[in-house]
Amino acid sequence: VQLQASGGGQVQAGGSLRLSCAASGRTFSIYGMGWFRQAPGKEREFVATINLSGGTTYYADSVKGRFAASRDNAKNSVYLQMNSLKPEDTAVYYCAAARSSGLTALQQYDYWGQGTQVTVSS
Repeated sequence: VQLQASGGGQVQAGGSLRLSCAASGRTFSIYGMGWFRQAPGKEREFVATINLSGGTTYYADSVKGRFAASRDNAKNSVYLQMNSLKPEDTAVYYCAAARSSGLTALQQYDYWGQGTQVTVSS
């Protein structure tokens, strides 16, 4: 499975961005997709996950109510709509895929895409 993330950029605080992640290859083996982020000098952390079958989502407390994950199974793609962005949201954002769903730990994900930079200025 190959993952391609896109959509990052620079935005002012309070603004919005939409990240996309397109999957290719043996996507039939994937049941859950996750978004993680890594800020400079910090460990990679969980942001959101979505079940590709039922669409159930789960979010980190830090983004709950501001970020929304969605999917388009016909396009083998997932999205992360990020609203009310804050400077502390600045990080490289990664999408990941797993053979199960509802997972929040990095080690539980089997495939990773390259990161996309999100920079939020105050």
